[in-house]
Amino acid sequence: MNSEIVESFALMAREKNIDRDVLEGIIEEIFGIMVKKKYGLEAKYEVVVNMDKGDIEIFLERQIVDVVEDTNTQISIDEVNSQGNEDELEVGDDYVEKLPFSSFGRRLINLAKQSLNQRIHDIEKDTVFNEYTDMLNEIIVGDIYQTKKNDIMVIHNRNELLLPRNEQIPKEKYRKGDTIRAIVKEVKKVSGKPLIIISRADNNFLKKLFEIEIPEVYDNVIEIKDIAREPGERAKVSVLSNDARIDAVGACVGMKGVRIHAIVRELNNENIDVINYSEDPVIYIQRALAPAKIKNIEIDEDNRKATVNADSDQISLLVGRNGVNIRLAIKLTGYDIDVIREEKPYEEYEEDIELVDLKEELGAEMVDLLIQNRYDTAVEVLTAGVEKIKEIEGVDEETANRIIEILNDQFEEE
Repeated sequence: MNSEIVESFALMAREKNIDRDVLEGIIEEIFGIMVKKKYGLEAKYEVVVNMDKGDIEIFLERQIVDVVEDTNTQISIDEVNSQGNEDELEVGDDYVEKLPFSSFGRRLINLAKQSLNQRIHDIEKDTVFNEYTDMLNEIIVGDIYQTKKNDIMVIHNRNELLLPRNEQIPKEKYRKGDTIRAIVKEVKKVSGKPLIIISRADNNFLKKLFEIEIPEVYDNVIEIKDIAREPGERAKVSVLSNDARIDAVGACVGMKGVRIHAIVRELNNENIDVINYSEDPVIYIQRALAPAKIKNIEIDEDNRKATVNADSDQISLLVGRNGVNIRLAIKLTGYDIDVIREEKPYEEYEEDIELVDLKEELGAEMVDLLIQNRYDTAVEVLTAGVEKIKEIEGVDEETANRIIEILNDQFEEE
């Protein structure tokens, strides 16, 4: 029976990658507890585990006496002699005997086996917890084995990892059996079990992809200073070269964009802007707001605020679709950015548009109203600006702003 126990737990230890010496120590401890339950806390014993032979031996040491007062710690000389006293032991000597497993009874043996199981499971949990704690902020490659309504379960090295909804790339499709890359973001214990949370939306995932695809980043020749992301939509990454001979942006983008495109594909076609970092906040903010052209930037360093002036035809580029460009610039630079629109001077427009051609965009009634007030072209309205247009009877400030916005859009589309 003892060999079966050793063999079964040795197999489990191999499967769970538990050290043999650790397993031996656990077996000795558990069977020692079994001896104490049968012979009392004062019992003197030794548990010998031989993993190679698949054997457990339990030895009990008792003192030889004339009259036994405690059978757990004493044995009579008559009993010793009846068993064949080859060593000619006498009263006062210690008597060591090997205990057969059957003497413990099935209940104690089953209890020992259950305790061993529990200890091995506890060690397994600690091993997994420590393994992934050492892998924090590192990329793992696993297989999707279950897709729930919100969460994705991933198998990695036979361990279960969690990709929660808020760590997924929006609109990305996850299918059972697919291989997936993600970063180990958090490791914690819940009800005694390790919970490993992975992420594809975290900034560090993008940073690690740069290290994988761009050797100069991995070697720290190029340093990633800041990252701002809206996962699956757009990201901005500022970089700094520690070698004057190397262009940081060019190295990250690669020949014909091959390096950055590999990262973009991994992130479900997330657009990535790579810019040169600058300690000068004016230059840094200007680069962060690209591709928009900025006329002027005023900085309030104490309050981390910036006021940006830009021509009206640059506002849509500056803000970006659904405001994503300016939001990322704010995240990247750490400055709150206020934008002031400046109406573009008449002479800067290369072509003009007759208002009669914009009845669909502005509405026929509004076009007629503007023409009646001597505004025949889009440039004339834009040059007049909001203050002049809202002087027209029936046009409030909100309507005037809307007219200017529509006309600006017409020139930006051109």
